[in-house]
Amino acid sequence: MATLLTLPTGKRELNKAANRLAILDAARAVFGDLGYDAATVRDIIRRTGLASGTFYNYYRSKEEVFEALADDAAARFRPILRTQYEAAPDFVAYINGAVRAYFAFAAEEYERWEAKRPLNEPQPLMRRDTPETNAVFDEVRNSIHGVIHRGDAPPVDADYLAAACIALVRDIAEQMVRRRPIDVDGAAEFAVQMILGGVSALPIVKP
Repeated sequence: MATLLTLPTGKRELNKAANRLAILDAARAVFGDLGYDAATVRDIIRRTGLASGTFYNYYRSKEEVFEALADDAAARFRPILRTQYEAAPDFVAYINGAVRAYFAFAAEEYERWEAKRPLNEPQPLMRRDTPETNAVFDEVRNSIHGVIHRGDAPPVDADYLAAACIALVRDIAEQMVRRRPIDVDGAAEFAVQMILGGVSALPIVKP
């Protein structure tokens, strides 16, 4: 999919990127207006103004479109993570910055299109091993490796810690957007303390 990270070149590629963007923008609007369960591919196509055949050149179902939206969000969040790592002087600062950035991003995404969705509507089942979500995991893991090698953190298992941090903040974010008002600072403080408190009890990995 075309993102700010992978800008297309050439008329054909630009047209394909524009079509994908039109489909994703339409899907956000349709899922926001109707909810995921009630929305159909036909609703999305109608909102794009594209031919149905054009839609199916890119996606086979609304499930694929919803997954693409998640992948697009991951692609846009990854450079934010890198900025947090580059700016952080130590492990604690990195965890604080990355966690708070994620909750702020999640709140913005919610306001962009999810706010209209029924509050208790179940989320569709989606793969969590898409290219961009894998890239986010790699970014977090590599950043943890980096601060460990700098001596800013205890030498714990970076793979496990990255997986735990991502799972924790993702689940807390889902609860955060259900509350009114949405409390980014409160969610971030809770998650940061859970992570930092847990790290102190983790086994040390031998070099």
